[in-house]
Amino acid sequence: MISVRRAAAALTAAAAVLSTAATGTASAAPSPSASAAALPPGLYGTGDPTYDGVWRQSLAFLAQRATGYQPADSAVDWLLGQQCADGSFASYRPDPAKPCDGTTLRDSNATAVAVQALGAVRREAADPAKIDAAVKGGLGWLRGVQNKDGGWSYTPGGPSDANSTSIVVSAVAASNTKPGSFTSAEGRTPYDALLALALPCTDEEGPGAFAYQPDKDGKLAANADATAAAVLAGLGKGITAVKAGPAQAPTCTDLDEPTVERAALNGASYLAKALVKNGHLSTPPMPGAADTAEQPDFGNTADAVVALAAAGTSRLAEPSLQWLEQNAEPWARKTGPAAYAQLILAARAMEADPRDFGKKTDLVERLNATGPAPKTPDTSAASTDDEEEESFLGFDVWWIIGIGMVAGVGIGFLVSGRKK
Repeated sequence: MISVRRAAAALTAAAAVLSTAATGTASAAPSPSASAAALPPGLYGTGDPTYDGVWRQSLAFLAQRATGYQPADSAVDWLLGQQCADGSFASYRPDPAKPCDGTTLRDSNATAVAVQALGAVRREAADPAKIDAAVKGGLGWLRGVQNKDGGWSYTPGGPSDANSTSIVVSAVAASNTKPGSFTSAEGRTPYDALLALALPCTDEEGPGAFAYQPDKDGKLAANADATAAAVLAGLGKGITAVKAGPAQAPTCTDLDEPTVERAALNGASYLAKALVKNGHLSTPPMPGAADTAEQPDFGNTADAVVALAAAGTSRLAEPSLQWLEQNAEPWARKTGPAAYAQLILAARAMEADPRDFGKKTDLVERLNATGPAPKTPDTSAASTDDEEEESFLGFDVWWIIGIGMVAGVGIGFLVSGRKK
């Protein structure tokens, strides 16, 4: 799923690296920071890209294609240049000319979202064949690092988590490949991994939610970020999903034989209830912060809006979209391209106008201004674009036809992170 949700995950991975190093085992280290003055041409945003360069670039591409724009060739070339020879992507490689090696912190999330973004811009790209090779390489690497339980971790070798598994499911499905065909050596699918992270409707604190990962005792705790991601994956949709119909009330139902679609709808029920209190999701304060009050979580609220719209419960997401329209612009201005992209995709999911967000902000213009100017949309070609891009911008038609088990089925802000 999709959101900036990157820094906390990268920092967690870095902490694991430091812990491993302390025990005397060689491991990868995060890339050094890059100053804004040293940012390469073609990259969106002016903030330090160490933890989110590929992620924010990819989200910018997806939001631009969703609104009819084609990213500049220089921007596409930058993203292509970030890929390692084995098909993987790191969060950011400051020196793409240097081959990836054992110290490169490869990242399933960056790889999955880059695969989707490159596929989405393929038709109008300068070298479609090069993009085809990049997408094929990325999917091949993801298949190679799949865990035994069928899921994925943020970095290879860790336990599966709902966010990483969900974004990979989106990438696989968007490439017209059945996610169920991505089986581990033990024959487990990504859906097996997601179902293992779904809380039952009888859970007192998080009925129907998904956990990010089990805790050290194997217990599951509700996580709204993980739930929004898993709802989209379980419904066969991604971060570019749009409003689904017919409208339905979210309910939570435990089946004797759980299905990923039912688990996704249960997750939508949890999100709807979580948004009722304030109209938005919240995040706890950072450790050591002077202000100990919870803070609004703009990015994950946008994710939840997309998830509810995709689940056919857009009516219950309307207050949250309105809250974003009234409050999220300062956050997006500070955060940069990924935040603008999230808000664009939330507005699009709800059939609102991202060019008149809250009747005051042109999100598309703001996003386009954060990087090299994209190519002007060709409205006359819109009808021919839709069919070809279906697989990379929603892929609902393929999903309904291709998977019988589904009969009805990124970026909070840097401080919210993918890992809670």
